[in-house]
Amino acid sequence: MGYIIALAGKGGTGKTTVAALIVRIIKEKGLGSILAVDADPNSNLSEALGMESKETIGRILDDIATHPQKIPSGMTKDRFIEYQVQSAVAEADGFDVLTMGKPEGPGCYCYVNNVLRNIMAKLIKDYDYIVIDNEAGLEHLSRRTTRTADCLVIISDATVVGIKAAGRIKDLADELDVKIKKRALIINRWDKDIEKERIKNLKSDYAGSLPYDNEIERISLDGNSILDLKNDALSLTSLSKILEKIFQES
Repeated sequence: MGYIIALAGKGGTGKTTVAALIVRIIKEKGLGSILAVDADPNSNLSEALGMESKETIGRILDDIATHPQKIPSGMTKDRFIEYQVQSAVAEADGFDVLTMGKPEGPGCYCYVNNVLRNIMAKLIKDYDYIVIDNEAGLEHLSRRTTRTADCLVIISDATVVGIKAAGRIKDLADELDVKIKKRALIINRWDKDIEKERIKNLKSDYAGSLPYDNEIERISLDGNSILDLKNDALSLTSLSKILEKIFQES
């Protein structure tokens, strides 16, 4: 079974950017096959990785709900959905991407989460690393989209609000008894040591910080991919060191 890295954090902390950077680092280090899962309804991970999301689980479910006659005779609905989703996995150079999306039509969003969980349980057996970019906030945990992870990477900025949100994510994961082997708090866009008092409740999970990177800002403004980032970019080299430590401790 592959090594699962799930990312969480409030909106605006750079969670998706960090997820894309992790995919790039694992790819460039040649650590193994990678499945990047965009479980955020905003679906920005594909773009950050320089890909266009042509199909999503949400659109597949909408299409089947609208046109149930497409389900072949003798095939169950769940099996047909599984087949469609597996076909929707986009292949790139060194990694694959699966985009969850959000159904536009009527129906329970919980069903989408349930489908994703069931399919993920099968897909993770085919990859060495699975990087899951969850939606902002706490919803993915309360819905149990992420039931298990080798490492839960919590992304925060250096603000009091961001660090408090990181603490709530940690507490919710404990309350829901989500099976997480390791937690890693990363403070994004910060090039100084965080005062111990500000992260006292999260100190044991603190993995490091990523400096503000003008190159990241430039790429974002130009609408380019994280893969276009220079190899010596501050954010890339800093995160690479943090990941190396996480993997060694796992």
